[in-house]
Amino acid sequence: MSLSDELLPDRAEYFMRRAIELAQEAAYQDEVPVGAIVVHKNQIIAEAYNQREALNDPTAHAEMIAITQAAAHLNSWRLEQCTLYVTLEPCPMCAGAILQSRVPKVVYGAIDSKAGAVESLYKLLSDPRLNHRCELQGGVCAQECGRMLTEFFEAKRRLGKK
Repeated sequence: MSLSDELLPDRAEYFMRRAIELAQEAAYQDEVPVGAIVVHKNQIIAEAYNQREALNDPTAHAEMIAITQAAAHLNSWRLEQCTLYVTLEPCPMCAGAILQSRVPKVVYGAIDSKAGAVESLYKLLSDPRLNHRCELQGGVCAQECGRMLTEFFEAKRRLGKK
């Protein structure tokens, strides 16, 4: 999927809509509903959703999987011309991977007051002490992204899980 700059003035919302679709797929798979995509030159080159339960892997966050896919697609660990779109503010692990892969821009939906490493608990992606910083755009489709998570965990609590 690709998008010309002239087609939509708000690319962030356009691409976040795809990340939301992936988060919905995660919920359908009984995974925490987080979706992520990587865009390179206005084209989606990677997309993923959380798969910790399916893979029994604590590192199988949407961002981690999407970053790995993007690096494979570009045949480079440096994702210097990419933008990561994710429905939830990245955690410290994912923020570390974002920094290590040199992603220059991160767009996210809902904040994560319990584990956020972009604005909530930590500010890793903008920390001047580190050798890489990201342009950040938060709050894109935040209500919809947050609502998915709230509804998912409410349902889990009703069932006596998590």
